[in-house]
Amino acid sequence: MWAFLHKFKISSAQIILTGFAAVILLGAILLMLPISSRTGEWTGFLNSLFTSTSAVCVTGLVVYDTATHWSLFGQFVILTLIQIGGMGVITVAAAIALLSGKRITLMQRSTMQDAISAPQVGGIVRFTGFILRGIFFVELTGAVLMAPVFIRDFGPFHGIWMGVFHSISAFCNAGFDLLGEGQPFSSLMSYADSPVINLVIGHLIIIGGLGFLTWEDVCRNGLRIQRYRMQSKVILVSTFLLITLPAIYFFFFEFQDLPMKTRLLGSWFQSVTPRTAGFNTLNLNSMSETGQGLMALMMITGGAPGSTAGGMKVTTLAVMIACATSIFQKRSCGHFFGRRIDDDTVKHAAAIFLMYLGIFLVGGMAISKIETLPLIDCLFESASAVGTVGLTLGHTPNFHAISKLILIMLMFFGRVGALTLIFATIPSRKYRLSKLPLEKIAVG
Repeated sequence: MWAFLHKFKISSAQIILTGFAAVILLGAILLMLPISSRTGEWTGFLNSLFTSTSAVCVTGLVVYDTATHWSLFGQFVILTLIQIGGMGVITVAAAIALLSGKRITLMQRSTMQDAISAPQVGGIVRFTGFILRGIFFVELTGAVLMAPVFIRDFGPFHGIWMGVFHSISAFCNAGFDLLGEGQPFSSLMSYADSPVINLVIGHLIIIGGLGFLTWEDVCRNGLRIQRYRMQSKVILVSTFLLITLPAIYFFFFEFQDLPMKTRLLGSWFQSVTPRTAGFNTLNLNSMSETGQGLMALMMITGGAPGSTAGGMKVTTLAVMIACATSIFQKRSCGHFFGRRIDDDTVKHAAAIFLMYLGIFLVGGMAISKIETLPLIDCLFESASAVGTVGLTLGHTPNFHAISKLILIMLMFFGRVGALTLIFATIPSRKYRLSKLPLEKIAVG
């Protein structure tokens, strides 16, 4: 396949785009089969495509309750799609090549570099091996920690399956769950007061959303934070703030009628899950519009580059804030930890920010018009899709076909990435040394 793509000069962005689309289509075909549903009946293509897209794009928005509609085979297909989507199609292909002993060519290394946002091609194969070992260790640890709780509630075999499924789903920031047998679409609400489930799933979400490069910094340098890459420092600080500040707001202004233990766990968990996992332990419809709006902004932001999370990425938001701060301070450029930000990064961040904001608003308004629902509700669903989160106010299963197609496109856009989509669809142009005449324009 790689030789075929190289022959026709397919770019890395086009390979990533085509790979995700192919896996989604294959997943939709498998989920359509009677063996995938509990009733043994065929599932419609649109709903199968929606579920497959949600799984591969590690979103978690569903039109069917995963536990009650899909058979064990269907759940296994969904979990496999989640794992492929979380790791990345190119990383999975590279893993298969490594396990089979095949030599990784320079073109393949370059594509792997783009897929995981690595800074350089050198050492990319070793780094991929590090990622695979880390994923296996973290997911296995999460499953082992949660298994006793699920075994207690569901028995040994089903409990182990529940532990594995939810560990992978949480680490990959997918948000799919198997707890809907008692109450469909209830997510983790039956474990709202369980410290084990809240803390384990919450930390799996955080670890998966930090990014593989941040992992490497932490494993290599430990607590010697001064040796971390600037990007890792920005990701860690931004993640801490984006979890802590919303948690404080949720504790003092939302969920005030709950017992203290549930309120503490719920406030923390609800500040973690929008980045970008899609589980919820508390009723989101009981939140104020302010709280729902805050969650929508968090969902658009997403996790870190080269992670299992989607969204426009915390680094994009951080760069925009740094550049705005530099203007207020009358500095020539934005900076982090004694390092300045180059102009190309600022341009990319501005483009990504505007694209995500525009698609989020257009998608939400289009769905609101089609479904005749309140705009805030539809913007919440739109943010959940484009941020590949999976949180919902309960409207998605009842949407018409056009609205589902809109959400499918938003999920695909959010997982593949704005720049990847642009670079894959718009032909590149040769760099020109000549420049157009300069003329200033007033802004603000």
